[in-house]
Amino acid sequence: MSRPGTATPALALVLLAVTMAGVGAQGAALEDPDYYGQEIWSQEPYYTRPEPEPETFSPPLPAGPGEEWEPRPQEPRAPKRATKPKKAPKREKSAPEPPPPGKNSNKKVMRTKSSEKAANDDHSVRVAHEDVRESCPPLGLETLKITDFQLHASTVKRYGLGAHRGRLNIQAGINENDFYDGAWCAGRNDLQQWIEVDARRLTRFTGVITQGRNSLWLSDWVTSYKVMVSNDSHTWVTVKNGSGDMIFEGNSEKEIPVLNELPVPMVARYIRINPRSWFDNGSICMRMEILGCPLPDPNNYYHRRNEMTTTDDLDFKHHNYKEMRQLMKVVNEMCPNITRIYNIGKSHQGLKLYAVEISDHPGEHEVGEPEFHYIAGAHGNEVLGRELLLLLVQFLCQEYLAWNARIVHLVEETRIHILPSLNPDGYEKAYEGGSELGGWSLGRWTHDGIDINNNFPDLNTLLWEAEDQQNGPRKVPNHYIAIPEWFLSENATVAAETRAVIAWMEKIPFVLGGNLQGGELVVAYPYDLVRSPWKTQEHTPTPDDHVFRWLAYSYASTHRLMTDARRRVCHTEEFQKEEGTVNGASWHTVAGSLNDFSYLHTNCFELSIYVGCDKYPHESQLPEEWENNRESLIVFMEQVHRGIKGLVRDSHGKGIPNAIISVEGVNHDIRTANDGDYWRLLNPGEYAVTAKAEGFTASTKNCMVGYDMGATRCDFTLSKTNMARIREIMEKFGKQPISLPARRLKLRGRKRRQRG
Repeated sequence: MSRPGTATPALALVLLAVTMAGVGAQGAALEDPDYYGQEIWSQEPYYTRPEPEPETFSPPLPAGPGEEWEPRPQEPRAPKRATKPKKAPKREKSAPEPPPPGKNSNKKVMRTKSSEKAANDDHSVRVAHEDVRESCPPLGLETLKITDFQLHASTVKRYGLGAHRGRLNIQAGINENDFYDGAWCAGRNDLQQWIEVDARRLTRFTGVITQGRNSLWLSDWVTSYKVMVSNDSHTWVTVKNGSGDMIFEGNSEKEIPVLNELPVPMVARYIRINPRSWFDNGSICMRMEILGCPLPDPNNYYHRRNEMTTTDDLDFKHHNYKEMRQLMKVVNEMCPNITRIYNIGKSHQGLKLYAVEISDHPGEHEVGEPEFHYIAGAHGNEVLGRELLLLLVQFLCQEYLAWNARIVHLVEETRIHILPSLNPDGYEKAYEGGSELGGWSLGRWTHDGIDINNNFPDLNTLLWEAEDQQNGPRKVPNHYIAIPEWFLSENATVAAETRAVIAWMEKIPFVLGGNLQGGELVVAYPYDLVRSPWKTQEHTPTPDDHVFRWLAYSYASTHRLMTDARRRVCHTEEFQKEEGTVNGASWHTVAGSLNDFSYLHTNCFELSIYVGCDKYPHESQLPEEWENNRESLIVFMEQVHRGIKGLVRDSHGKGIPNAIISVEGVNHDIRTANDGDYWRLLNPGEYAVTAKAEGFTASTKNCMVGYDMGATRCDFTLSKTNMARIREIMEKFGKQPISLPARRLKLRGRKRRQRG
């Protein structure tokens, strides 16, 4: 194995800092007909190019043979806007003030003297005195940084609709029961109702984002409201518009978030929302997020407890498609000896699905070295996983150059593939909405409306039907189950991205993989489909359930929050009984999941890793989310070296491809790769392992798996069967082996002719 380069850690960090300064520029690449070929990037150093203006998204245009793409200047990114319907619903008649149009953009604006004067009418609240509006991040209602104890309301309809449920994008339970419903709902519908947030420190409040109630059956939302602030929760100052109280325009339906910026930032500890009108046929219900910049207060206990910093010098920002590709280019230039950029196919709109390979011999499979992959962005709006993988790519490169022994060993002993954006079309939609205004589903599906997460062939049913036919011959193996013909037809409802992943997984012998998702904080392992067709939730374990539990726990136990019994549930599900892990089918059944497909069609053990309650956190949250997940991301990769590995060869020392590896007591086999090498994930223990191949005599060994990291070597040498040897000799001399039944028939016919 090769050693790291001679670049010093300081040089690597300086180079990254310089190159990141222009990460918005478009990388140039040649059109490569081979999906898996190395992308040829521009040789011009990125940091020597002038920084262009930001550019709006557009699909890349392919160059002609031998041509590079010309970098195009970028246009300014569109501000975050809330979608407003053309017609607003009717207001509650009792509301005396007609609401003026609210400000629904996130654009920075100049302060005016009149607005500053209006905010200074009550001197109990201090006002910011900057000349330019400051864009503040969310306080953290959606990310749960704001605790339940910081949310209060005038009245509540019931506990499950309390103030603690008034969080942006919170989801109701299936039954919308008393514990987990989809909003704060007031106990009465009148103008004296309110919900407030205690920031626990002086904060510069700049805006409010609201939603209606998440419900399948009910329509409840607030159409206008006032905003008040206070330093002591007793004396309140209403945000004014000139000399009168300002009425902000609220929601026109229940799911699309609406942002209203305060005309002047207000400095206070408490902020209160007072609904003034609501949907005629509904009641006062809302979810919300508050935008605000906490003022420095090192003596504040809550500030010190919630503060999170990182020492890693990485690019903590959201990257659109062009910026993602450029970041890959920067890392490739920093670590050319261990990285390779390639694409596995294209999206529905023609965007290449780029992957980064990290290995000491990029571009080739090394015999005996396991292959691992991370995938993110199957749902385009689940952005945290995408950014975590881009941070991971940078981190591995930097730490390798810094001679971090753990990372060096991981890179030299593993072939790592990282696919950060499986659904780039969906991501671009979510990116246009922004982290707070995209809602719960904008960009979730592919451009042609397909959910990649359950778009793979259902192989579970084929397997279980064969197992249930006890009297008939078994027609389906317990592994490497073939894809049905209907799924391969051009008319099948299969996304281009799904077909690309299938081809990728069939080409590379992955051993372990994780697909990063969002909206929850748990690791889900297969099966994802319930075996009983009439149930929606049922524990459905695989034959390797004990291994999957180990793999899931390896990630959850090293995450900063997943196994914390004191943490609040993201929405409605409590996962602490299994220590932050869950069997997918016992959570909610999904047919055609990537996890089940990988297990039944390839050798790969795949898990779904839900990395955060907030699918699309604000940029300011990325350093903390990186700290939450960094160790888990590395530990999970290291699990690819747990179990047994080896070579299956013939008597001449040649590797035997597609040899079947069976473990006694586990009804799931795997197969060797093209060179005869294999990897079998197993928990510590002693196993009777059998290797068999067509034309060879099977061989069985006892293989011991220890607790120390590193797979146990367990090689097999198979001898050809007598019939295989005869066939080989006869074919060598141009003859076919004699078929004894045919020989007997021939002799009988000859005897009959002789008698006649």
